[in-house]
Amino acid sequence: MKKIYLMGAFLATFFSVEAQNCTGGRYDTNQFTNIDVTSDIQYGSNLNFDGTTQNLFLDVYQPSGDTENTRPLIIFIHGGSFVLGSKIGIDVVPLAEIYAKKGYVTSSISYRLGMKDLFTPTGPGPSGASEAVMRGTQDARAAVRFFKKSVAEDNNPYGIDTTNIYLVGSSAGGFIALHLAYLDQLSEIPNHINMNDPSLTGGLEGNSGNPGYTSDVKAIVNLAGAIGDAAWMSNSTTPVLSLHGDADVTVPFGTGLITVAIFDLLVVDGSESIHVKAESFGIKNCFKAEYGAGHVPHQSNAAYLDTTEQYITQFLLSEVCGEVDFCICNTPADPIACHPLDDPAGITIQELNELLLMYPNPAKSEVAISFEGFNIENITLLDMNGRTIQTQTVNDSFADFNISSLNKGVYFVKIETEKGILTKKLVVE
Repeated sequence: MKKIYLMGAFLATFFSVEAQNCTGGRYDTNQFTNIDVTSDIQYGSNLNFDGTTQNLFLDVYQPSGDTENTRPLIIFIHGGSFVLGSKIGIDVVPLAEIYAKKGYVTSSISYRLGMKDLFTPTGPGPSGASEAVMRGTQDARAAVRFFKKSVAEDNNPYGIDTTNIYLVGSSAGGFIALHLAYLDQLSEIPNHINMNDPSLTGGLEGNSGNPGYTSDVKAIVNLAGAIGDAAWMSNSTTPVLSLHGDADVTVPFGTGLITVAIFDLLVVDGSESIHVKAESFGIKNCFKAEYGAGHVPHQSNAAYLDTTEQYITQFLLSEVCGEVDFCICNTPADPIACHPLDDPAGITIQELNELLLMYPNPAKSEVAISFEGFNIENITLLDMNGRTIQTQTVNDSFADFNISSLNKGVYFVKIETEKGILTKKLVVE
């Protein structure tokens, strides 16, 4: 893959990098023809939501004949809506093999699946869904600790560098990677998650195994995942790369409702909203909006797999090797703009959010919504569980939105515009 050098050299010092031996194209291009796979290594165990015990396993992929013994590690986390999927899924195995051939050590992990109340008439709701995410995140933390423990106590059998551990999550795995990186304060855990449930004890780190080691990672890659609240990112500096189809109807591209089976679950912040928050918090990030693509297109389309490889490769080269460039959109490698709201003329998504005004907020009976210079097409009001409360067609740059029938509380206002979908939080008094 051709390397692109576009950004100023100051970024190399702004982002702290511990460089590896990247000579000869290692970590950029294929260096090895064959890989060795060690399957079903137990890294921990924990209780499922139904009280049964589940042993947790991972597979390790290593380049055959490699003489390096302190290599970066990429942990891949599969998707499946927290009820399906496996560590040998087509959304993770091809990527694990690709990066092992580039010289990385890679791993694909299993984690606890299932949601309480999934097969009841009312469904799992926000509690069941969020607790499933938390269990998966606790398991991923245990997997990170497993590898750190293997270096400290077992003479580094996988030949890894624990200062260079990365997570790549697909769909539900993207949720896990994002929550591991950014849900890092007990105070951030939503009230509808019962952390006293036997399957969730142990706080943020959980009790899935390998205590005494940190679960911090250097950077993450989110492939069509989302986070419960992008505001949690304010406490972290963990770099993030996101790829997400703008026609995804499984996980919201921006802020929106997520469902499992026929059940509406809760409002989450998808990759677009993560990009906005990362920009506002000064977090190193790259967001590739995949125009016209649905959910995790890399698992069924060779062209999207190639794009995914291109973006992950360059992003990790900036972390592992200290390369200045970390995002290849708007370059000869990928001349398409990263994001539909990133305006080449200079209007950024954050500036567009600043142009979109909603006042008063808090409000009692009516709010005015204004988007200076751009057209508002539709307005949708959602409650905290993601249910649609009311809608309004606008086709103007200004609208009055009547909320006099609403109960007091917090709502989300989804505003469809000519520049894309923007979301605001509304407090009704």
